[in-house]
Amino acid sequence: MNTRSRAPAAAAPNPTGMIVEAITAAIVEHRLAPGAKLTEQTLAGIYGVSRTIVRQALFQLARDQLVTLEPARGAFIAAPSVEEARQVFAVRRHMEQYLVEVFCDKATEADFRALRDHIAREQEMVVRTDVRGRTRLLGDFHVSMARLVGLDVLAQMLSELISRCALITLMYQSSRAAQHSSQEHAAILGALEARDAPRARSLMEQHLVATEDSLLYHPRTAGADLREALGHGAR
Repeated sequence: MNTRSRAPAAAAPNPTGMIVEAITAAIVEHRLAPGAKLTEQTLAGIYGVSRTIVRQALFQLARDQLVTLEPARGAFIAAPSVEEARQVFAVRRHMEQYLVEVFCDKATEADFRALRDHIAREQEMVVRTDVRGRTRLLGDFHVSMARLVGLDVLAQMLSELISRCALITLMYQSSRAAQHSSQEHAAILGALEARDAPRARSLMEQHLVATEDSLLYHPRTAGADLREALGHGAR
């Protein structure tokens, strides 16, 4: 009897996850433009999988709001509204002035430490070029501020507002702009720790304006050919 232990078999690659990651990367890297059509048959041919697998990937991307599924028309890369994003930032500028005032008044050393840790994670994601990770953390910085000082209603409202323009940020914010955004968070935190509310308000206003301005409000001219855009992931 062979008593030697066998090494566990390597986990088989998840084809659905592979397609999701490949399309997400193509969106972030602007190889697929907003509104580009995703044809099931073409994707199935690129990755050597069934259309059922492709459909599962498209459903997951739709759940993440990266893809829109239209009856009788098919799947398309989401095309977020620039005007909606502008409105979101206009509302946020008003809300976060109040947030800064309350945070300066109520924050404890533990709250400041939590934000310092948050900024460290942001920087890590920027260095790793983890676009989805950095987009989430850069938005969560503002939500975390509200939650730390007990402004739960404001935190929920900010979370909803940020999610409405997160896709446009994911698609259009460059790594350099994301780095600047995280650095601006650090400057805001410095003013908060000094209990300098006027300076913190001013920095927050400048930060939100700069973040909005950093988004490239222009249609992408990436090619619509799926095989070319996703060729790096084809078998």
